[in-house]
Amino acid sequence: MADAPKNKGPYAWASLIGLIITGVVVIIFVWGNPEKKDDGKPLVQMRPKNVMQKYANALEVAMKFFDVQKAGKLVNTNISWRGDSALKDGSQAGLDLSKGMYDAGDHIKSSYPMAFTATMLSWAILEYGDHMDMVKQLEPARDSLKWITDYLINAHPSPNKLYFQVGDPEVDHRCWEKPETMDDNRPLLYINESKPGSDVAGEASAALASASIVYKKIDPKYSGELLTHAQQLHTFATTYNDSYITSFPKMQNYYNSSGFKDEILWSSIWLFHATHNKSYLTFVQALSDDNDYMGLGGMTVFSLDDKSCAAQLLVARLSFFDTGTVKASDKIGQDFRIYTDVSVCGMLPGAPLQLYEMTKGGLIWEDNKNALEYPVAQAFLTLLYSDYMLSSNMKKLNCDGKYFTPADLRKFAISQVNFVLGQNEKRMSYLVGYGTKYPQFVHHRGASIPADETPSCKKGFEWLNSTKPNPNIATGAMVGGPNLDGEFSDMRKNLEQLEPFTYNSALLVGLLSGLVSTSTVNNTFI
Repeated sequence: MADAPKNKGPYAWASLIGLIITGVVVIIFVWGNPEKKDDGKPLVQMRPKNVMQKYANALEVAMKFFDVQKAGKLVNTNISWRGDSALKDGSQAGLDLSKGMYDAGDHIKSSYPMAFTATMLSWAILEYGDHMDMVKQLEPARDSLKWITDYLINAHPSPNKLYFQVGDPEVDHRCWEKPETMDDNRPLLYINESKPGSDVAGEASAALASASIVYKKIDPKYSGELLTHAQQLHTFATTYNDSYITSFPKMQNYYNSSGFKDEILWSSIWLFHATHNKSYLTFVQALSDDNDYMGLGGMTVFSLDDKSCAAQLLVARLSFFDTGTVKASDKIGQDFRIYTDVSVCGMLPGAPLQLYEMTKGGLIWEDNKNALEYPVAQAFLTLLYSDYMLSSNMKKLNCDGKYFTPADLRKFAISQVNFVLGQNEKRMSYLVGYGTKYPQFVHHRGASIPADETPSCKKGFEWLNSTKPNPNIATGAMVGGPNLDGEFSDMRKNLEQLEPFTYNSALLVGLLSGLVSTSTVNNTFI
């Protein structure tokens, strides 16, 4: 568990906000429904083709990290060195919080990053589930998603109460042991009316709303349960406005939150997509009209801490396709399209007034800590935008007079994931278990301790300090990654570069799922 650094503020180039959006030929398109031509007749439903084996293999590897991170009573696990753990979590409050996933290389379970993991898994399934299905990863993705949403439902015992953390980081970090043998105190933290947390409640709402769409056809009863909790949490988040780090100041040392308005936007647009109830768009419009909400400049980096540009893309999606009660020509989608165009243009190499610093190796750069989170997240958004352009027959994106095609955007996304998979200064895959060269000293308790050892809290530190590679492979972990100069030190104590985060894997799964096939018609959303 580690702190998520605050993102940099907006850049002073407001001229791009007024960029002229290129002409868009819009097809009638409803997520999950057949596409239609201009004459109103359905098109032949396109299936993905031309599997890109490299990305299919990487996706299969990345999916395994969710099994590495699962808590509770394990079912059909394919990770030989993992067993049941945290079976009594939540018992002191009469709750079953045994499920869920550990956040990183330690044994804390936090609803903030865990819910973000679920939201990103849902989004990947909804946009690229047909790709996943081709390579037999759709069911594992749904299974991992439900492992989290079951936990979130149990962590929300009443409308205005959400348990957001199991375990004490200060206590947990004084031990180095397996999750199967941990016996330290596992206290619970929760938000309520007197100690609100709009960011945590908003993220949990987004997770459950998006998951409700995933399960709408395959398990309507479960979908309805998810949606009920999502709506209650949205009401809680919008009624009792404050950040959870205000209620619990110590949390800024672990999973910091620089604001909660992005989570309100995120939750609201997911609930609209889940319900097609336009009342949720009033929250979206209110944030658009809020001069204090700087996230709508399209100039922040997508991350656990800041979902602004991702939420903007979900609103802008309304301008590409007719969606439920909203037409592609409606103003709200068109307005947010401007923000999204600014954000996407700011990522593209060679675009005027490029927003983000790039390393010599061609990686988007934001922070030394957990460096790969940012380029993978941005690449996912860029790939989605590229596919939206192709699906709606939008030929070019106008970036202040310079034009980019969908192929240009896809090329950028590929450059970022290829860096992760080994096209970098070290010629090393930063996805553990992929390729022939990947990190051997991942900062992960369970992976570092031999399967036949059961050390106590303090005794386990001999494996943290060991100079031998991890005896267990944390397959699918995407480590923090290199520094700005491309340097990377494969040493277990190098927490900044070697600790994996579960939500990083969800971001990577989304990106890889989009690249598994060359098909670009997004037809899995409901």
